[in-house]
Parts: sequence; structure tokens; C-alpha cells
Amino acid sequence: MTPRTLPILKRILSSPTTATRSVTYMPRPGDGNPRPVTLIPGDGVGPLVTGAVEQIMEAMHAPVYFQKYEVHGDAKSVPPEVIDSIKKNKVCLKGGLKTPVGGGVSSLNVLLRKELDLYASLVHCFNLQGLPTRHQDVDIVVIRENTEGEYSGLEHEVVPGVVESLKVITKFCSERIAKYAFEYSYLNNRKKVTAVHKANIMKLADGQFLESCREVASKYPSIQYSEMIVDNCSMQLVSKPEQFDVMVTPNLYGNLVSNTAAGIAGGTGVMPGGNVGADHAIFEQGASAGNVGNENLLEQKAANPVALLLSSAMMLRHLQFPSFADRLETAVKRVISEGKYRTKDLGGDSTTQEVVDAVISNLN
Repeated sequence: MTPRTLPILKRILSSPTTATRSVTYMPRPGDGNPRPVTLIPGDGVGPLVTGAVEQIMEAMHAPVYFQKYEVHGDAKSVPPEVIDSIKKNKVCLKGGLKTPVGGGVSSLNVLLRKELDLYASLVHCFNLQGLPTRHQDVDIVVIRENTEGEYSGLEHEVVPGVVESLKVITKFCSERIAKYAFEYSYLNNRKKVTAVHKANIMKLADGQFLESCREVASKYPSIQYSEMIVDNCSMQLVSKPEQFDVMVTPNLYGNLVSNTAAGIAGGTGVMPGGNVGADHAIFEQGASAGNVGNENLLEQKAANPVALLLSSAMMLRHLQFPSFADRLETAVKRVISEGKYRTKDLGGDSTTQEVVDAVISNLN
């Protein structure tokens, strides 16, 4: 051993050792060029809240520009030029589309998900500082299979007065949503995944979903896996929501669970979400936009833009503009925390524009 190597060896031997392995994930950097985004303002208050996003994106000089298309929920189909735009741009921001109840008109929201194979719906339900809720420490991510189940649209009248509606569950779709949930959990340092089901009654359909979740869970030993029947899950959500981390569900249960979780954490007006597939993504209000057709909100111009603003921050991260996403999210959370500008659903009396102006003034 030479005298020159001795100090180096001493430094190595004296450095502390740890049992954990340090891993650095290096995201693929974006090229920084402005990205086109398909924009569907939608129905009712949709143009109001998407207009809020446009204003704030312009104020912060975000590197995106919108290609706007008029689509309404009472149409029989999504215009081909809209589908082509989303396929070309790969990203869409959407206001609510009102789906007629009953009748023969299909939901355009479901049609978009199937056409673009947006198989994963993600809704993030969490407490916002300054917004009082019954439960604290709520931070739940609901990941919902988005293309089959009760939303398969396979209904027919067997004989007059008897309607048959088919629930379709496939191993392929169950496995890929389970993989998405566990990969999301792994990359975002989430500790637990809960599969929500009704396999005690639907033993084959939900049984297959559970079997797929178990197979995938075995490949992620560092993530705790549990299962919960959907009716018990509903009760647990409203009594002890802090026990949940990531939830993975079939289609219909996910819709119910995400809306319940959103209500617990502060309301559907503040919960972001998105629908993603292998090639495309649509970002929109996370939980059901029940205020889409609210004429009073439209007349008063007092729709809550927070959910879509936070969804836009998710979109910016998806487009690999994380610094812009952080600026937007921080400004929105600061406005909520200060409590001076809030819409009626959050206990205030502010208009949409007043909230937008407050967010812009809080941009760093």
C-alpha cells in the first residue's frame, strides 16, 4: 500500500454505512418547447373553469398552447377532428360534459376513454391547509379501471320489462390497472395498496380482479397489500379515512369511492384527477362534476376552478414542466390557506374571476 492511498482508505473505512440503498430516479428531460394541448371547455360551467386555466397559464407563461374544440354532452358522438387532435397532441384538458340520464344517448366521457384506451383514472383526495374538514390526515389516491366493468355499455331488453346489463371483467384489464397502481405507489413512495371488491357475491368477475391484484402485489414486496369489500370500504372511508393510501378498484366502485373520498377531504370542487393510457391522457376535475349543469353558478359566474387548476398542475408534470406545475399548485394552495377568496362550495362568496385573480397574484 502506497502512502498516497492510505488517506483514501481511511476515509472509506470511517464513512458511515446504512442498511438502505440510495436510488436516484432521473426523469427523461423535456425539450422545453411549447406543447399543444387539446382543450374541450364542455358544458355548463365548463367554459368558465377552463377559461380560468387559460388565464393563469398565460399569466405564468407556461409553455403550452390550447387548441379549442366545442363538444357537448348531448351529442351522439365525439367529432372525429377532436379525436384526431387528442391523438396528435397526446394530451387534453377537459371541462365537464353533461350526460343525459336515461334515453339512448351514450356518455361522451366513457366514449373518449374507450376510444383512446384511457384505462386508468386517478383521483387524488387530500386535505388542503386552511380548509376545515371533519377528518384530518386524508391523503388518498383512487386508481380506477376505466374501460370495462359495468361501463361496458352492454345492455338489452330481454323481454318487455326485463333488462339485462352485463358486467365485463377481463384478466388483461385487471392486470394492467393493478400494475399501474403498484408502479404508481412504488415511484411515489406510497406504502399501501388496497383492492376494493365485491368478490363475496360476484365470485367470478371480482374474483378475477382480486386474483390479478394478488399476482401483481407479489412482485412488490415493499408495498403493503390489503383487500376490502366495497360496502365495508364505504363505511371505513367515512369513519377512518386516514387508514387508506392508494386504492385500486374496478370501474363502478372507483367512481363511488373517489366521490366519497373527495367529499371527505373537502369536496369535488378541489380534487384533481386525470385519465391516462399508454399513449394519451385527459385531465379534468377529479371527482364527478355535479355542478356542470348548475344554472345559478353559471349566472353568478361563481364556479370553483380549484379542481381543474390542480388537474392542470398534474398535466404540466405529465408534460415534463415540473417547475410550472409547482408554481401553479403552490399559488392555488396559498389562496385556499389564506381563506380570503373562496367560492360558495368552500364557504365563501367569491366569483370564479376573483379566485383566478388571487391565484395570479400569488404566482412566484
